[in-house]
Amino acid sequence: MPELVFFSGTMDCGKSTLALQIEHNRSARGLVGMIFTRNDRAGEGKLSSRLGLVTDAVEVGEHADLYAHLVDHLSQGRRADYVIADEAQFLVPEQIDQLARVVDDLDLDVYAFGITTDFRSKLFPGSQRLVELADRVEVLQVEALCWCGARATHNARTVGGVMVVEGAQVVVGDVTGSPDEVGYEVLCRRHHRRRMTAATARAAALAPDFLPIT
Repeated sequence: MPELVFFSGTMDCGKSTLALQIEHNRSARGLVGMIFTRNDRAGEGKLSSRLGLVTDAVEVGEHADLYAHLVDHLSQGRRADYVIADEAQFLVPEQIDQLARVVDDLDLDVYAFGITTDFRSKLFPGSQRLVELADRVEVLQVEALCWCGARATHNARTVGGVMVVEGAQVVVGDVTGSPDEVGYEVLCRRHHRRRMTAATARAAALAPDFLPIT
């Protein structure tokens, strides 16, 4: 039976790499996929991984109807044997409902990939809807690590290496950007709570020790 599967995890845990692997494996068997994405780091209409792999995709706008797009595609005599939706956290809940309808009405497997929570540890609306609707939720087993070596469970937004907790929920950045630009870092819960990034931890370690003055 076709399924809606949500592959979730923090940044840097290999979600897009797995999406590309699924695409490769199925296309090698003669299957044809429809790939959706939004706000990929490689630019509009791309699905990319940090390993350097990239493929073309359909860029999803906020008001796009994914179910209607598939119906139109199929009605023109084109093939679609499965669907991949990367950066699914950026989709609106209505688009997640449309993906569920693709599974139920068009009998196509849908593989959605995305992070669950934002830099404030709040659920993305798209991810929340996926958790509510998915036939399966798979947490990726490739563990991203915090700077301290512990398993990273939270996504942090940084500016100049300093963690920030205010701002728009969606701001495109990367884990390897300029120090003065908006970037992202994965942290364990302890250091996310303490707002301690690799940069601030390094600064604290280099700070001179002062004797207490009484």
